[in-house]
Amino acid sequence: MRTQVAIIGAGPAGLLLGQLLHQVGIDTVILERKSRDYVLARIRAGVLEQGTVGLLDQVGASARLHAEGLPHHGVDLLFGEQRHRVALDRLTGGKHVTIYGQTEVTRDLMDQRAAQGAATIFEAEDVEPHGFDGAQPFVTYREGGTSKRLDCYVIAGCDGYHGISRASVPSEALRIFERVYPFGWLGLLADVPPVSDELIYARSERGFALCSMRSHTRSRYYIQCRQDEHVDDWSDTRFWDELRRRLDPATAAALTTGPSLEKSIAPLRSFVAEPMRFGRLFLAGDAAHIVPPTGAKGLNLAASDVHYLFEALRELFLDKSEAGIDAYSHKALARVWKAERFSWWLTSLMHQFPEQSPFEQRMQQAELDYLVSSEHAMAALAENYVGLPY
Repeated sequence: MRTQVAIIGAGPAGLLLGQLLHQVGIDTVILERKSRDYVLARIRAGVLEQGTVGLLDQVGASARLHAEGLPHHGVDLLFGEQRHRVALDRLTGGKHVTIYGQTEVTRDLMDQRAAQGAATIFEAEDVEPHGFDGAQPFVTYREGGTSKRLDCYVIAGCDGYHGISRASVPSEALRIFERVYPFGWLGLLADVPPVSDELIYARSERGFALCSMRSHTRSRYYIQCRQDEHVDDWSDTRFWDELRRRLDPATAAALTTGPSLEKSIAPLRSFVAEPMRFGRLFLAGDAAHIVPPTGAKGLNLAASDVHYLFEALRELFLDKSEAGIDAYSHKALARVWKAERFSWWLTSLMHQFPEQSPFEQRMQQAELDYLVSSEHAMAALAENYVGLPY
């Protein structure tokens, strides 16, 4: 089998890239090692920048997003038992974010691709890219126990942090930057109304908490926890009690609780692999970088990578120019590092760190006090939160 672009990974990055290329007549095949149902069962965040929404508009996969998504024009910072609203729209000239789950984005893109008859091969085992340092790359895999080969002109590695794409690059060709944070996030999903119409980022002496939502009737809550904790040690009652302790009295009193649909603990890390191009292999999304979820940048960074990669591949195939692919890594990484900085800054500001000195605690407090008292500081936060331009 032959295609122009072999895409490894049927997450939102791979699917979005596939749809953008399909629209301009560039042939793609997506290889995904898991089943469709498995991919759609993943619980992920869902704060979308306007740039991400714009890309979904561009490929015609945003009808349900606009019908069911929740536009948010502000967020709250909670510390010292007081909530301070960051007016995103006023501070950024009318920009906002939209709450719409990553799972739903993935479902919409999958359904659209299937309706258009574009090729997606699920449960492709032992996927491996080859020859990307030359002019004739190809991907091998097994489908239904049969070994197969997919010849292509370029390979897009959109298969996540643990995927084969980055792992196939010789270690000496990669430069890795990483920080692992000394805590995780314990998350709980429940069919209860959100405690607030907008997200609440809370810093307390007991640790960080986040009040989020998926809809008007489904809420997602997080609390900072130790790295060595186990989700089985956290009953629903224990979680709700701890969450209340990290909120101001009025918000805690307004909290509606209920049985969890899902609980999990996610580690936090900042990670960047440079460059993002290796001959005819291009990395995008979590295959190249990870951000702590505090800044809501993971999915949005994947979308911006896809924007740059699509423009580069369109120029390659339609204009017969390699200028775009030569510039891809530099353009993508420039935005990646700005998002890494914002996510690191907000994580450092809102969390309690082990062995944090009294001086460092006072610095956090001073930073927060300055932030909510300065229009310029609030504008900088808002500008980054709604998403920097591509």
